[in-house]
Amino acid sequence: MLKWQDILEMSAKGTPEPERRVEKSLEQWREQLGEQAFYVTRMRGTERPFSSDSCTLFEPGRYLCVCCDNVLFEGDEKFDSGSGWPSFTQPAAINAIAYIADSSHGMSRIETVCNVCDAHLGHVFPDGPPPSRLRYCINAVAIKKADD
Repeated sequence: MLKWQDILEMSAKGTPEPERRVEKSLEQWREQLGEQAFYVTRMRGTERPFSSDSCTLFEPGRYLCVCCDNVLFEGDEKFDSGSGWPSFTQPAAINAIAYIADSSHGMSRIETVCNVCDAHLGHVFPDGPPPSRLRYCINAVAIKKADD
């Protein structure tokens, strides 16, 4: 189980390598993704809070990167944080997500990106529920529920 100290270390030293990489030009991503998903994942945007009903849907299954289908989270790690964005306590695998120190907007945060295609997902914070105390605050348009 990852803890906040693990996240800080990976943001400083790097995340374990993914099993594969997906790299495309911005134009290729723009053609593949809808306008909002492109803005969030490729331009590092943020959707409005409470703009998706995904925050209140709690179903078993896997959540994938909308860009490359990398498995990011399992449904049993999802919880209602009240933040307005889907929230999870752990990634599906230690190498699913990469962590980047982010000091934009006058804040000190850790950005989360897909470790396979570098899509911006959101941020992770140390204010989640026990036992990990992690809260992965993820843009709903950056993820999709697997069909399995």
